Amino acid sequence: MFYLVGLGLFDEKDISLKGLECLKSVDKIYAEFFTSRLFGSSFDKIEELIGKEIEVLVRGEVEEEHKFIEEAKDSDVALITGGDPLIATTHSDFLVQCAKKGIKYEVIHGSSILSSAPAISGLQGYKFGKVTTIPFPDYNFYPKSPYVAIEENLKSNLHTLVLLDIQAHKDRYMTVNEGLDYLMNIKDSLDYDGLITEDTLAMGIARVGSSDVVVKAGKISELIDYDFGGPLHCVVIPAELHIVEAEYLVEIAGADSSILDDV
Repeated sequence: MFYLVGLGLFDEKDISLKGLECLKSVDKIYAEFFTSRLFGSSFDKIEELIGKEIEVLVRGEVEEEHKFIEEAKDSDVALITGGDPLIATTHSDFLVQCAKKGIKYEVIHGSSILSSAPAISGLQGYKFGKVTTIPFPDYNFYPKSPYVAIEENLKSNLHTLVLLDIQAHKDRYMTVNEGLDYLMNIKDSLDYDGLITEDTLAMGIARVGSSDVVVKAGKISELIDYDFGGPLHCVVIPAELHIVEAEYLVEIAGADSSILDDV
């Protein structure tokens, strides 16, 4: 049997009871933390909670070797990851492989940034459009697609969840500040007047699921130098606001009360 288990958002206590019972019963546990990791916990704490040793895999072992699937032919094997295990398309491919090889499998879900960030933002979940990700720029690599995706959502009056790049193998995690700076650099490079400017209302969200979560709303010019603290971060760009959403942004996220005048 192959088990795909999500650990949730922040620390070892986020794992579900179903997930914990599963991990205590299996023969072997593998982990991958390059797509996500738990910043409120250590590897030792996770092992202590489960009561078993965990073998951490590097990216190549997860995406190319798949030894955990081969072992699941004859024993009960679990692969654990942060967040929800099926958010990464790499993981859904494991289930396809199991199905082709006749290996039974079970998915135990965990809380995900895709639902938790929109929820803590105070914006109505059904008004979110396409999710986009801002990557770390590289040589000859500075795509405009995140900016374009936000613009398309705004044209349809839809909010946007903007995920920020994670390079866990380099211990590198994009901040809200870097993400907003990226968008402003794209705006400056356009040959037209973009919809997203320094005056655009935005939200920076940090450490969802922790006791020191930060949810801060304001103009991009106000947030771009704001200290959001440690990772992980994400950004939300709201479209037109309902009065309930606007009041939340003012009272909970610290937005200027002037946004109430526009709803």
